[in-house]
Amino acid sequence: MQSEAISSVPSVNSDQDVLIVGAGPGGLAAALLLAHSGLKVRVVEKASYIGGRTRIVEHDGFKFDNGPTFFHFPEVIEEIFQAIGRDAHEELGLIPLDPSYRLVFGKGGQIDATCDLEAMTERVRALSGDKDAEGFKRYITENRKKLDRSRGCLQSPWKGPSDLLTKRSMSAATVLRPWASVASDLERLFEDERVRLAMSFQTKYLGMSPFHAPSLFTILAFLEYEHGIFHAKGGLGSITTRMGEIAKEMGVQFELETEVDEVIIEGKTVKGVRTNDVDYMADKVIMNADFAHAMTTMIPNQKRKKWSDQKLQKKSYSCSTFMLYLGVDKLYDEPHHQIYASADYENSLKDIDNHKIPWNDPSIYVQNACITDPSMAPDGQSTLYVLVPVPNTDPSIVWDDVKEEYAELILDQMAHLGFTNLREHLVSKTIVTPDDWGASSIYRGAVFNLAHGLDQMLWRRPQNRFEELNGLYLVGGGTHPGSGLPTIFESARISSKLVIADLGVPVDWNGVDTWFPDLKKPKPTR
Repeated sequence: MQSEAISSVPSVNSDQDVLIVGAGPGGLAAALLLAHSGLKVRVVEKASYIGGRTRIVEHDGFKFDNGPTFFHFPEVIEEIFQAIGRDAHEELGLIPLDPSYRLVFGKGGQIDATCDLEAMTERVRALSGDKDAEGFKRYITENRKKLDRSRGCLQSPWKGPSDLLTKRSMSAATVLRPWASVASDLERLFEDERVRLAMSFQTKYLGMSPFHAPSLFTILAFLEYEHGIFHAKGGLGSITTRMGEIAKEMGVQFELETEVDEVIIEGKTVKGVRTNDVDYMADKVIMNADFAHAMTTMIPNQKRKKWSDQKLQKKSYSCSTFMLYLGVDKLYDEPHHQIYASADYENSLKDIDNHKIPWNDPSIYVQNACITDPSMAPDGQSTLYVLVPVPNTDPSIVWDDVKEEYAELILDQMAHLGFTNLREHLVSKTIVTPDDWGASSIYRGAVFNLAHGLDQMLWRRPQNRFEELNGLYLVGGGTHPGSGLPTIFESARISSKLVIADLGVPVDWNGVDTWFPDLKKPKPTR
């Protein structure tokens, strides 16, 4: 397939400013910012719905979040909505949760996480003593400073190693320990490995082990303790639904059930995308799709050197997830979010890294949404969303052969979290495996995208202004700054600023800063 070949299908909107491929949360956030800036924006989405993986699915009358189940660090989305003249909490119906979650340790004990820092300090003290309670205070102080000094690095684009010499990098360097992992860095502060786990399991939001993730990511747990965790009424998928509604109100056009066959390239410049029926043309194209899947299916290999098929195969990718969506005929009086951490947590993660299914005491996460939001299930019943970290797709694992057996094991594990006699109350069960994720346009079923090691961060990650083709920009977990909803929204903000600048558009984002501290701001040409 040659993307420069003459097409027999009609072209649409050759005067379109921006075309966005994918209606996931990153694409939607970019659409809002760009439309508010006065640009003509069109979103092309292969599915029949808006939201990507951040959507609601329904099985037998029970509603579940398909992907993310909680919202944390709302600062980014608050600022994005402020930029377009709206209030994120009012528009998205965010509900704070306390406790944020309950963490149950396979080695004994549990702790209810809260953003009440005094209460959290006392809970750490009750679990493991005075020294770790004081360590928690130091942890909060250190990570507050770490976030403040690394913020510029996370909110600005990266082009190359020379960016390490910028003020933002120098500021971050004073608080980072690049030689340390999250787990090893926390050993300075906490004697009890259970407390270290409470401050580090969040690296699984990136699909990584805390024993491998760079020490920067100690800030992930801090964000929860500092800012709390939120539910959105109707499920987190209601957030993208509302964002889509606002985008339409702002004039954004959506083309649903429209799959992109290839990106249209002239020389080294992207001009639009080709579908079965129409060539959609635009001045700039934003890709909001799983990065490796999009590269290997939409852009010819000969157009990519740094990110060729062969090089993509050699990259490191996140773990995947084994999912159970369960409908039950009762409501369990358990917290909204719970995590069970394996008694042999480190070796369980090693199994995942070595493409082995963790059969021995696997760690699990369970969302009991109806304890907060009864609208997710029929009256008197409830939904249970269960996630188990497992390896990404590998020829050695045939999930169809083992998924039912593994589901039974996970139902047994749920008793650790208070979900007893569960089989007696099951009325609906849906299983999703890494193979299913892989079949839904996710490269290797790696639901958290490219891994976040130091060799795949900053300029070494696919850049927001894609470095191999002119006119192409990236948003989502596969670009800087990385996976997770807050960072995906940040990628949308970074890429939107670059698009606006490259188009020479003057903007007013209602007092929200519209440029990057270390980069010279171009003068508008329009």
